[in-house]
Amino acid sequence: MYDTKELESKMQKTLESLDSALVVIRAGRANPAILNRITAEYYGVATPIPQMAQVSMPDARTLAIQPWDTAAVKLVEKAILASDLGITPISDGRVIRLTFQPPTEERRKELTKQIAKLGEEAKVALRNVRRDGNEKAQKAEKNGELTEDELKAAEKAIQTLTDNYVKKVDDRIGEKNKEIMSL
Repeated sequence: MYDTKELESKMQKTLESLDSALVVIRAGRANPAILNRITAEYYGVATPIPQMAQVSMPDARTLAIQPWDTAAVKLVEKAILASDLGITPISDGRVIRLTFQPPTEERRKELTKQIAKLGEEAKVALRNVRRDGNEKAQKAEKNGELTEDELKAAEKAIQTLTDNYVKKVDDRIGEKNKEIMSL
């Protein structure tokens, strides 16, 4: 019998990658995860903001960033300005605040296109995993490790697995689009 655990693991990683990409898409709500990929030069080392500051959400549209070292406030501000967030940080010398405005109708439409593109990329990755799995199963059949019936069963199992993960991608894309359009 053909083992699909390795394929499922790869498909799960694709789904996790999609999830992390969707978290970054700003929906007018504050989300501390968007700071994970922004780094500030701190003592000569590029350090992610959450590793050098306390990040909190005083309300749904605001992030408060309080660096543990007050000398890092300017560094964090500079890193946020240099990033693609498109938000101007407001600082009082100790705490940096990021206020997220709700997106305009035009911006929401752009975001839904971006979300659809991410979803399609995830589906392509899933289909690539399926293709690799099918090729591996066919090779095993040629080598005599699988019978023809086992090959058919393996291909069917791989297709079922792929269909399940494609549905999960569609569900996540639908949820994110609904979140964006409901603002």
